[in-house]
Amino acid sequence: MRGKCIVIGAGDLTVGELGREAEDLVIAVDGGADYCRILELEPDLILGDFDSVSREEAESIADLEKHSPDRVLRLPREKDDTDMLAALKAGLQRGYRDFRIYGGCGGRLDHTLANIQCLLYLKKQGAVGYLLEGTGMILVLRNEEITFRENMKGRLSLFSLVERSTGVYIKGMKYLLSDAVVSNDFPVGISNEFIGEQAVISVRDGALACMIQYAAG
Repeated sequence: MRGKCIVIGAGDLTVGELGREAEDLVIAVDGGADYCRILELEPDLILGDFDSVSREEAESIADLEKHSPDRVLRLPREKDDTDMLAALKAGLQRGYRDFRIYGGCGGRLDHTLANIQCLLYLKKQGAVGYLLEGTGMILVLRNEEITFRENMKGRLSLFSLVERSTGVYIKGMKYLLSDAVVSNDFPVGISNEFIGEQAVISVRDGALACMIQYAAG
């Protein structure tokens, strides 16, 4: 599958438009349906328990459910999967492996943390996901290496999502690590800086949340 799965959540949306290609799948998650209306973006699927949509959008979803029931997935309020995780599973079932999540941060802190865990879930399914904001993004590394181009500007912070992430390397940044252990009880990876060189982050065994804040301007 060459396209990407664009997922619109109900958190803080800090972008004014989204680049949608013909092969992309757009999923609105609960209150994310209101954002889709603002962005004039027609979702292929709307799902959730719909406890955070506006009254106007709830009526629109109910009408869509009558005429195109395959485009609405109404979930129970009491369930194990969050609405976001259910959306990612729906994208995976449709063959997508590249996920771009908007409106997945801000708002409730527990939702933000849950969505970071969802990025790790995607990794374990052989997929990749990005929590995107206007000023930065969050991604997860799992037993892998990632490279950033020389013109990246801003800050990068790493946090272990497991007890111990071993064989951690940071190259081409202000603060370096070599074959280090990053644990989940000591924030040694916070507030690193891009310095105009190709930056390389790698972890041999473990999982790291990588949070990037772009420099202003």
